[in-house]
Amino acid sequence: MTTSRYPMPPYPNGWYQVAYTDELEVGSPQPLHYFGRELVIYRGEDRRARVFDAFCPHLGAHLGFGGKIEGNDIRCPFHGWRYDGEGKCNEIPYGKRIPPSARLRAWEVIEKNGLIMVWHHAGGSAPEWEIPDVPEYGHEDWTPYVKRRWKIKAHNQEMAENSVDIAHFRYVHGTLTVPESVATAEGACLHVDSKMKLGTPIGEVEGGIESKAYGFGFSTVRFRGIVDTLLVTSVTPIDGQYVDVRFSFSVKKIGDAGTTRGVGKALIADIDKQMSEDIPIWENKVFLERPMLCDGDGPIGVFRSWCKQFYSAAA
Repeated sequence: MTTSRYPMPPYPNGWYQVAYTDELEVGSPQPLHYFGRELVIYRGEDRRARVFDAFCPHLGAHLGFGGKIEGNDIRCPFHGWRYDGEGKCNEIPYGKRIPPSARLRAWEVIEKNGLIMVWHHAGGSAPEWEIPDVPEYGHEDWTPYVKRRWKIKAHNQEMAENSVDIAHFRYVHGTLTVPESVATAEGACLHVDSKMKLGTPIGEVEGGIESKAYGFGFSTVRFRGIVDTLLVTSVTPIDGQYVDVRFSFSVKKIGDAGTTRGVGKALIADIDKQMSEDIPIWENKVFLERPMLCDGDGPIGVFRSWCKQFYSAAA
């Protein structure tokens, strides 16, 4: 399946955020819609987050609407079939025999850095890389996340390409100069280091952005120059047209709490502004497989070569 605007499949392989840790309490299941599928997420008594395909294989009830959590199990609201924490049916209250194939598809889930993430692979392969721990998360010298979220009509790859499209920083976002960027790829990780001049009330300062993308679903972006700021980004495909974008900001504490809050608020507002400038372009552009590039465009070729590994024939 491809969208009308993109030649590549809509669901690249990788890890993708489906919720924040603090959004999921023990108990009531929640419905999700990602990768063109209906899903259900819940946290059992063991505090482990679980994600399953949402529809009961008996007669199709959605477990995210009225399902009951019992220990680490989930019970269907329609006829009471119960599924254990691995997705296997372990009770039919009115039946004597459980069909051997009565089970829910269980998604591989990790929970770290305050995010709940699932592994998606078009061919059904097991996870091929790990998501790193973010040392700033939960550290006493860094502020708790400030969160932003958008639903955008775009493809993961198109949005990720911004990190290496150096000229757009000057001509879309109004930076003082076109950044100098170096991109290196190692397996599923793309590391981009950019240097630029930043305008401040006291004049120009040297600044930079260091981004590390682990596939298309998870990236860390570290801003330096005014105050050290961490941005954790996640972009999760909803269907063949839209993606769910979450930005989680943390600022290194400086001075008193009021100073940190004020500087952080200004930086986050600037990135919000940049998103408002990017979104109309993403939502209305087309993807060119053979773009006409010039010598000042940055490491787009490195980026596109790195991208190929995230698509499989089964997609």
